[in-house]
Amino acid sequence: MFGVTAIFALIEAVYILLIVLGANTANGFFAFIQSLAEPLALFFPGLFGTGNYNLDIFLNYGLAAVFWLVVGSILARVIGR
Repeated sequence: MFGVTAIFALIEAVYILLIVLGANTANGFFAFIQSLAEPLALFFPGLFGTGNYNLDIFLNYGLAAVFWLVVGSILARVIGR
């Protein structure tokens, strides 16, 4: 179970990198990652509004990635018992 949630966190991390590094938003790969990352971010987008777009993306989607890692570790421990 941890592997699945780790992949979710990885998708969030790749999306953060694409945004912060200024990837071409018209690119197909970017659109694909964005279509995966936005639903996986759950309720975190918009949670922090610092006025800096890149920092907002980093905080909001980074928190979603940490959330998936925590959930995955909790589920792995519960299922492992």
